[in-house]
Amino acid sequence: MQLNQLGTTGINVSHLGLGGLFTSSLGGGVTETRKMLEMAKYHGINYIDTAPGYADSEAILGEAIRGMQNEFVICTKFGGRPQPFNPQSKDHLRLSFEESLKHLGRSHIDVLLIHEPDRPQQFPWWTNYSPLEGPVLDYLNELQQRGNLTAKGLAGTTTTEMNYLVKQQNFEVLLTAFNYNILLREANVDLIPEANKIGMGIIVGSIFGQGFLSSRYDQDLDAPAPWLSTVRRSQFQGLYKLVDKWEISLPELCLRWPLKDSRLSTILIGAKNVTQLEKSIEAYHKGPLPEELY
Repeated sequence: MQLNQLGTTGINVSHLGLGGLFTSSLGGGVTETRKMLEMAKYHGINYIDTAPGYADSEAILGEAIRGMQNEFVICTKFGGRPQPFNPQSKDHLRLSFEESLKHLGRSHIDVLLIHEPDRPQQFPWWTNYSPLEGPVLDYLNELQQRGNLTAKGLAGTTTTEMNYLVKQQNFEVLLTAFNYNILLREANVDLIPEANKIGMGIIVGSIFGQGFLSSRYDQDLDAPAPWLSTVRRSQFQGLYKLVDKWEISLPELCLRWPLKDSRLSTILIGAKNVTQLEKSIEAYHKGPLPEELY
C-alpha cells in the first residue's frame, strides 16, 4: 500500500484509510472490527478515522486494536460529547478528549479534527470569525504543546464555509466528505485547491456516498423517484451508461476514480466487514482508471 505524507504533519499515512462508522455496533462489533484491522495491517493500511459521533466506534476500536496500537495512525474528533456539548467550555473539550483517550486506550492522539464546524447552528465553535478564535483553538494548541496531539484539523461536509475556515491557516489536516467523488465534485472548485496550496493533509470520505454510489437504482431513475431532482437523475443516468460501456462495477469505478489525484493523502473506505474491505483493496491495486474515463 502506497504511503503518503499527511501534509506538513510528519505523519505517513496509507493511500486507503479505514473509516470508523462501522467499526462499531453499527457494523460487526469487536469481532468483525478485529478482523478488518488484521486485514488492514496485512495490506499496509495504517490510517483509521473514528469519532465520538460514530455510535460506540471509539470503544469498539479501542478493544479491537489491543496489541496493534503502534501499527495504526488514529484520527478522532471533537463534537457531541459530553451531553449536552458546549464547545465554548474548555472543561467539555477536555472531557471529550480524555474520554477519547480512554476508549482508544491511548495517551496520545495522532490527528484530532473539529467535527462539522461548517454547521454553526449545530455547535457554536467560534467566538470570533475574523480572526478565527475560540476555546477549541486554544485547547488544540495546548494539546500539541503538551505532546498529547500531533496534528489538528477540520472535518466537514460542505465547501464554502469549510473553505473559509481552511483559509485561516490554523489547521494542518482537512477531511472533506460527500463532496468529492465520481458524481459530486464541489470540493474541487475551491476547497481542495486551497487546502493543497497551504500544505494541508487532505482526506476524502464518502467516495461511495454512504451507499448511493455503491449500488444501482435503475428502477428509481425510470419511475422517477421523488428523491431525485431532474439534474441528479441525469447525472445518475450518465454514470450508469459509463459503467455499462466500460463493463466495470460501480463500486470499483468510485474507488479507482480518486486514485489519480496526487493531492489526496488518504481515501477513506467505510467497510462494514472484511469482505467489503477486501474488495476495496483489490480495486485499489488495479490503480487509477484508464485515462479515457477521466
